[in-house]
Amino acid sequence: MLMENSSTMLGSNGLIRKHEFVRVIIQCLDSLGYRKSASFLESESGISYKSLDFEMLKSQILCGNWDGCTDTLNEIKVMDETRASALFIVFKQCLLECLNHGDDAMALAILRKVVSALRLGKDKAHSLAQSILSLRDTEFGKMDDNIVQELRKKSLVELEKLLPPPIMLPERRLEHLVETAVSAQIDSCMYHNMLGAVSIYEDHCCGRDQIPTETIQILTDHKNEVWFVQFSNNGEYLASASSDCTAIIWKVLEEGKLMLQHTLRSHQNPVSFVAWSPDDTKLLTCGNGEVLKLWDVETGTCRHTFRDHGFIVSSCAWFPDSNRLVCGSSDPEKGIRMWDCHGNEIKAWRGMRMPKILDLAVTPDGENLISIFLDKELRILNMVTNSERVISEKHPITSLSISGDGKFFIVNLNSQEIHMWDVAGKWDMPLKYMGHKQDQYVIRSCFGGLNSAFIASGSENSQVYIWNRRNPKPIEILSGHSMTVNCVSWNPKRPQMLASASDDNTIRIWGPGPSKKMQMQTEKLN
Repeated sequence: MLMENSSTMLGSNGLIRKHEFVRVIIQCLDSLGYRKSASFLESESGISYKSLDFEMLKSQILCGNWDGCTDTLNEIKVMDETRASALFIVFKQCLLECLNHGDDAMALAILRKVVSALRLGKDKAHSLAQSILSLRDTEFGKMDDNIVQELRKKSLVELEKLLPPPIMLPERRLEHLVETAVSAQIDSCMYHNMLGAVSIYEDHCCGRDQIPTETIQILTDHKNEVWFVQFSNNGEYLASASSDCTAIIWKVLEEGKLMLQHTLRSHQNPVSFVAWSPDDTKLLTCGNGEVLKLWDVETGTCRHTFRDHGFIVSSCAWFPDSNRLVCGSSDPEKGIRMWDCHGNEIKAWRGMRMPKILDLAVTPDGENLISIFLDKELRILNMVTNSERVISEKHPITSLSISGDGKFFIVNLNSQEIHMWDVAGKWDMPLKYMGHKQDQYVIRSCFGGLNSAFIASGSENSQVYIWNRRNPKPIEILSGHSMTVNCVSWNPKRPQMLASASDDNTIRIWGPGPSKKMQMQTEKLN
């Protein structure tokens, strides 16, 4: 047998012990069901998957040699707490078998040994004795030899999970190592945006073709500046709001193109904001100086107009039940109101502590209401506990957006930075993203891509910027618009689709560009 302290090393850097590597391979073969291959590798390499100490324990437990088990456990090098837990497993099985044979005197002697060896107090010892006697009275009078063997094997499984390396290997160790390596490569890949498994045949590295970088469609139906866009939660629709006093619902077709579904024409003033209900059956539209309207997505008809004289709606959001909504007002005296879909007021936050609201959002679980007020402050209100937290920024905040999992939110500042905060309040400082231009207008950003791994934002220099959340500098800058890009939205169900709204009266739909492989093939053809 190759000893555990063998000095043979593997790998270009000499970091892997050969005997450990082989042992892990044997375990993997065994766990995958290739037991003959595992046995052959053990024989050929002289390395056993399970250590000599554990093989000794296995033999002793299966034949009921409890004294031998105790001696072996007392000799192996493990922490005292682990040893005590292992001895408890062995003593428990021994006690059960003594009681099963009616040998109460031996069981009592073993119990005393347990109390002494594990240093159990009187209360714990009494509790242990009572539980085992109760088991004997209910089950173990019926035990035959087969049941005894099954219980001994069960004790072995418990010991396998308990005993540390090198005595035992953690379950599926090779799978864990490979998965850790793949995860590390994914984490270091700035463009990772793939669904499904990742090949282990080569090091993982995505190209820029995994994210939207090319214009695939330009929507020109609005007659004036487009101020807002947002994909529905199911990714099947896009809603846009414009200074032409209309909002439009677009249908996302299977092939990735968008088609105009409904034009919503009831507003008398510019529309600057839309919000999809979580079930995507309803849409809210509003704008500065405009009333709030509720629309039926299927028919494109207005279901309700929220007429509250003097309440100027600046932004709105839904709660998860798709029946309650919340609106913020740019009027310092109006604050925030919660309504149902019929316009009945459910709750209101008014007064000195609720000045003008610039933007607000509700986390997907409905537990937190986040709002921008006093230009430079964020208020996070927990709707369950009614507790609140205030975050102060040094520069005016223009907009906010929440990640798909509801754990993070980003805010755009007119200092040409985007800050990401955690909703739970564990961070003292935000993560910062820079590179875009914003110092005059309201610019909106969003999370997007697989697991919300990316951030996209509009910019006053007519470009769209994309960051990986782990990198403060943009990984892509998209050109195409001719004027300020006001808002962007990433399709939550199509990780490679992005929409942008601009003062040039258009909406651009962005998709992935050609892959390197396709580009090489095209070059060869040319």
